Amino acid sequence: MGFLQVVFIAMNTVFITQSAMLSNLLTAFAISWIWSSNVKRIAIGDGVDRIFYAGGAALGSVVGSLVGHLVTGGAP
Repeated sequence: MGFLQVVFIAMNTVFITQSAMLSNLLTAFAISWIWSSNVKRIAIGDGVDRIFYAGGAALGSVVGSLVGHLVTGGAP
């Protein structure tokens, strides 16, 4: 879930810089929706769960940036 959340965060960052308002709106909603389901799950997890969550989030940042640039037609 960390991967998915950060994919949307990275995409949203690209959409904000490109002034893509509808995409910004949709990804911002998705970020909040995913975050609200993650909070309890990660809070009760152990150290291994948090390592996997953080690793997925790191990979999600790169993938989200690439997808955001593809959607807006910009170069990564």
